[in-house]
Amino acid sequence: MRKFQFWPAAAVIGLGGYLACGPALADATSALAARSAPLLVERGVPYKDLNRNGRLDPYEDRRLPPAVRAQDLVRRMTLEEKAGQMLHATPATTATGDGWTAESLATLIGGRHVGAMISRLAGTAQAQAVAANQAQEVAEQTRLGIPVMLSSDPRNHFQYVPGASVENTAFSQWPETTGLAAIGDPRLVRRFGDVARQEYEAVGLRMTLSPQADLSTEPRWPRINGTFGEDPDLASRLVEAYVAGFQNGERGLNRGSVVAVVKHWVGYGAAVDGFDGHNHYGQDLTFPAGRFQDHVRAFRGAFAADVAGVMPTYSVPPAGLTLFGRPLERVGAGFSKQLLTDLLRGRFGFDGLILSDWAITQDCDVHCRDGWPDGQAPGFAGFGTPWGMEQATVQQRFVKAIDAGIDQFGGTSDDPAPIVQAVRGGQVSERRLDQSVVRILVQKFALGLFENPYADEAAAGRIAGNARFVAEGKSAQQASLVLLENKPAAMRGAGRGRPMLPLNPLLKRVWLHNVDAAAVRARGFTVVDDPAQADFALVRTAAPYEILHPNYTFGSRQHEGRLDFRDGDADYEAVKRASAVVPTIVTVYLDRPAVLTNISSRAAALLGNFGITDDALLDVLQGKARPRGRLPFELPSSMAAVLAQASDAPYDSRAPLYPFGFGLRYGGPIASAE
Repeated sequence: MRKFQFWPAAAVIGLGGYLACGPALADATSALAARSAPLLVERGVPYKDLNRNGRLDPYEDRRLPPAVRAQDLVRRMTLEEKAGQMLHATPATTATGDGWTAESLATLIGGRHVGAMISRLAGTAQAQAVAANQAQEVAEQTRLGIPVMLSSDPRNHFQYVPGASVENTAFSQWPETTGLAAIGDPRLVRRFGDVARQEYEAVGLRMTLSPQADLSTEPRWPRINGTFGEDPDLASRLVEAYVAGFQNGERGLNRGSVVAVVKHWVGYGAAVDGFDGHNHYGQDLTFPAGRFQDHVRAFRGAFAADVAGVMPTYSVPPAGLTLFGRPLERVGAGFSKQLLTDLLRGRFGFDGLILSDWAITQDCDVHCRDGWPDGQAPGFAGFGTPWGMEQATVQQRFVKAIDAGIDQFGGTSDDPAPIVQAVRGGQVSERRLDQSVVRILVQKFALGLFENPYADEAAAGRIAGNARFVAEGKSAQQASLVLLENKPAAMRGAGRGRPMLPLNPLLKRVWLHNVDAAAVRARGFTVVDDPAQADFALVRTAAPYEILHPNYTFGSRQHEGRLDFRDGDADYEAVKRASAVVPTIVTVYLDRPAVLTNISSRAAALLGNFGITDDALLDVLQGKARPRGRLPFELPSSMAAVLAQASDAPYDSRAPLYPFGFGLRYGGPIASAE
């Protein structure tokens, strides 16, 4: 493990203007940390001589405002260095998967001047901190010593889908953001953001590719679990709190911030048939109810919190949708000047970073368009998302996106050459690049990365996933549970007429489905093999889904299609088997709004969850914690109602089984709605 050496400020200044750097050197008072760049003092001001010219240049002077420093640095950069800063790369991992290869870091940062990289590492907190520091060490060795921005998809939740979220191995675990919406408390959401901010920073991550302000108005859509539900005002309030938590306040970035990138601008949730915009077949949006402005309104909270970044959606608006009296161009939002320059920058005054979603400049090959051959696992080779620009060249896509307003490109080929060639060919002006690069650099200066980009490797494991954060996440899991049914149930030896939950202490024998038997036995229960021998049954299941496009890269990984339980479904058969002979508790993971009509009729108690461990769930069942959630979206009564509703309109299905905002509470002889 690499150690830093700390020097008091007086000692630094007293060294006569030059500090020889060993493996690592830092000034504790002024928070300078270096691994290769000399630490110098000029006129009493200690600084990192990042370009190693022996003098204090404006971009190295932390007394100056970030914008002034950024302008100075841009004037010193080559065209290639500017183009590199506009790339957000995906580095290659080591064989162990808990770090990045030295060759990848040298190529991306040292050779191509890449300005940002996404981390999908899922090792220990210390291993992630070590990897982050290795990347920053390579960056410090470059000509100008520009630090790299390290980002991540959400990693504090339950569902793991490559390209949308990261497996949680080192952080505290909270319900999905739909669960935070079920609790509905902006203070809790802000606290979540603050906890996650500290965990990200502990391992060297300084940007989160979240939150999703998208509205979950199409119940079949696979990305619902990352949203705050379908109500635009609720989403706006909670997005504002989320951004404030991650960015360490509502007044822009500071040295304690993690950059929040709100997504996906705009209308992503109004997907035709619920198919996702990562897929060629799912690129189209639809607004049959004319509710486009609801989807825009959900982003207002992010702007109120001075969000630092915005990510445009992949999806293509429908023909006939207008903005400021003109039809929207039928291209993905990353190519839309109307959506990025006219609406986002013009109407809302956003002047932060616009970061494209991944791979919008890459070609979508035959497998990407038509699916992989049967029997061949769909991979990411040949994958691209250039919707509306499929026939253009890679360079033309870069030009179109830069003209639209994109500052940085996520998940491109990691090669700045098309941008450089576009400038040299007169298709894009270097002055336009300067605007984007200044925005990128201002954020790095504001975070203090030029002074100290390094994570404390020894402290990473003490901060990320510490006991207090884990306990707070567990409490939120429990509070987010939505109690949908709590019926009086006749139970052997336990009396009649009492609500099923909290469990009567006399009930000891239980039949389980999808629940860890060891965790249940540890609570003093006897686990039986036959539900007929049980006092009650406990079944865990999830919203039904189909894999309708198994030959597509993302279609093979996403939940699409139906939402109702049907005969032959293994979990539904378990519910039927148990409920026929014994009172049955069912909890359903609501990554999408399930149709629970034939579950609710069989369950003595029914709870919707948004990610919860067995241990946390058992606390609630036994009354040690209480469910407080309200549905952040309605639960439809049938698939016919799902098919008849408008994809862009909130809570509009006919006769929903459980309406938006529904939730029971424990208390009295029966559960009560609030």
